Amino acid sequence: MTEHPRDTPQFYLTAPSACPYLPGREERKVFTHLVGERAGSLNDILTQGGFRRSQSIAYRPACEGCRACVSVRILVNEFEPSRSFRRIRADNSDLIGALRAPTPTSEQYSLFRAYVNTRHGSGGMADMSVLDYAMMVEDTHVETRLVEYRKRGPDSRINGRGTGDLIAVALTDILADGLSMVYSFYNPHIPQRSLGSYLILDHIARARAMGLPYVYLGYWVQGSRKMDYKRRFLPQERLMPQGWERIDAADRPGRTE
Repeated sequence: MTEHPRDTPQFYLTAPSACPYLPGREERKVFTHLVGERAGSLNDILTQGGFRRSQSIAYRPACEGCRACVSVRILVNEFEPSRSFRRIRADNSDLIGALRAPTPTSEQYSLFRAYVNTRHGSGGMADMSVLDYAMMVEDTHVETRLVEYRKRGPDSRINGRGTGDLIAVALTDILADGLSMVYSFYNPHIPQRSLGSYLILDHIARARAMGLPYVYLGYWVQGSRKMDYKRRFLPQERLMPQGWERIDAADRPGRTE
């Protein structure tokens, strides 16, 4: 029997299940565990290879006969916001994001439930309990942060924090070469703010300030309307069989959630 070093990751394949993005198709995933002292460096390598993190698991699609899920990362230093993206930033200039440790709170969970119930009521997260949410946030062996967004207050310039109700949250991994947006949610009852796009724009600004070249957005799925927004952040790179391929589109981004 072949023996593997203890720090060598072992990969596993899930059984087929219904695809959450394309009706009538099945998905399978290959996954491994992110634990121990090498979890951070392994997460860096796997993210660059198209994996995503969920708690202490790194996974990527391994579907037979389908390659619709494509990893996307934004080229931070070359990104120039369109007029509509500049408008989104202006519409949310009264917000400030505070960087926090990945510690769940009841306020976050209340916002999470409102978001999921409104935007993804029939999805896989619809039944997540407060304990499930806590595990999503704090079960991490890599460098992870929460960004909590609130309205700016009189002391925001001093303490870097906002005031009032929690408006949006982003769970983000800090990688060697970028920021990976693991999961984000926001108040679904103020669509005029286009908060989904704003959170990405804010992460682009944060990555640039940190000297990091990429913001990883996860998978773009051609034919899935709810994933279509990712193609609007240009220039970007998409992970193809031959490697990361730069994408520049003639049409400029529009206003999107």
